[in-house]
Amino acid sequence: MEKIVFIKPKPVKNHITNYKNLIVWRRAYQLVLDLYPLIEKLPESETNNIADQIRRAVTSLPLNIAEGASSGFRKVFYNHLTYAYGSAKELDVLLMLLRDLKYIDTDTYKKRNYDLELFRKQVYKLMLILEKELEREKGR
Repeated sequence: MEKIVFIKPKPVKNHITNYKNLIVWRRAYQLVLDLYPLIEKLPESETNNIADQIRRAVTSLPLNIAEGASSGFRKVFYNHLTYAYGSAKELDVLLMLLRDLKYIDTDTYKKRNYDLELFRKQVYKLMLILEKELEREKGR
């Protein structure tokens, strides 16, 4: 019988013990607070469709960052950032749908899309930093 060996990932040096100090987490949290009022304005017919999708996608942003940052491992943090980035892309499409279905006006769309774009850029930059650190670790 083949022996299965699990390799524990290396911890993040000076790992983030308080995710609330991360600017990217704060921006994600604010996106939740900003998008929830839009959900409340949707017609009842969208409660089980677009509203639920927005709710799940937007709340996953700060949740994934908090979970990944709190793990203490670069690779785990990186993976959770990719989940948050993917959810941000989902929100991008959902915001376009809200605009095109006339559930929000163009100004609201532009403001929320701008905030979302800033979040995506920050997450992506953090992912690149972690990616470089992980590559350096591999080379050791």
